[in-house]
Amino acid sequence: MPIDCKAKCGNRATLKRPKTGDALCKECFFAAFEAEIHHTITSSNLFRRGEKIAVAASGGKDSTVLAHVLKLLNERHDYGLDLVLLSIDEGITGYRDDSLETVKQNRDDYQMPLKILSYEELYGWTMDRIVAQIGRSNNCTFCGVFRRQALDRGAKLLGVDSIATGHNADDIAETVLMNILRGDTARLRRCTDIRTGGGEDSIPRVKPLKYSYEKEIVMYAHYKKLVYFSTECVFAPNAYRGHARAFLKDLEKVRPSVIMDIIYSGEQLRFKDTVKKPVCGTCERCGFVSSQQPCKACVLLEGLNRGLPKLGIGKKSKGDRMIAQQDRELALRERANLVKNDF
Repeated sequence: MPIDCKAKCGNRATLKRPKTGDALCKECFFAAFEAEIHHTITSSNLFRRGEKIAVAASGGKDSTVLAHVLKLLNERHDYGLDLVLLSIDEGITGYRDDSLETVKQNRDDYQMPLKILSYEELYGWTMDRIVAQIGRSNNCTFCGVFRRQALDRGAKLLGVDSIATGHNADDIAETVLMNILRGDTARLRRCTDIRTGGGEDSIPRVKPLKYSYEKEIVMYAHYKKLVYFSTECVFAPNAYRGHARAFLKDLEKVRPSVIMDIIYSGEQLRFKDTVKKPVCGTCERCGFVSSQQPCKACVLLEGLNRGLPKLGIGKKSKGDRMIAQQDRELALRERANLVKNDF
């Protein structure tokens, strides 16, 4: 039996919103979805008129919907923003090379300038080569660290005021769970922030899709017939996040509101004054924002260049021992060569 749209627009309902359970027609769903993102942007003061905003574009559903909706809302509500696309090429054959074609399609569809930066030009390495060195157990650590800094580098190059990322409600709930399971209070206290960074030496990042369910993003892209790349990264199946995602999906089947419940819980968390807070500064090597010296990206890169790919994995003291051991071995080799040459 046909069901009327709950918005009482006179049309028949064609879908059920995962977030609220409301039966809506397509047009009312579009209006509700876009209105919620507009409310998130305005209530959190994410942007100011005249700002230049880089949309982190991967070609996936989240960044494609983000680019589409930001362009739409910018024109509809006269935000006065200058929007550009910023994409990072990690060098993953069969994945990123294909998704970049989708990003280029987004550039043409939304008439936004596009800047692509690669790990190869920034670090001298591709993820394919890194995985060949490190294996598939810690590859996401390298990719995540390098990607975050690559976005900072690209944003600085473009001279933008902030970076808009496609992190959705599911992503944030998963991150809360991961940080609780790891006991990572430093990240737990900031992972639900809608705006991060923004100090003297860093460009802030904002999450306009913070309260948007992943299922609704997929529905929006589907009914709007947006072009996006849906293949999962070939190196992702072993990622720790996958376990948190599977757990969250199981919880969602029992209690659909669990995603928002976890986010709200994360927002309300309070920590004792004795809990150590990371102090953000500037890396003495690369000059980009970091809470340690040198930054994680520089440590991981040094390990790759030294032939010690696991240098930045684990505690700093372990890495220091690895460097000291390698330096001793090199010194012994040089001494042996000098003795050999004397004869």
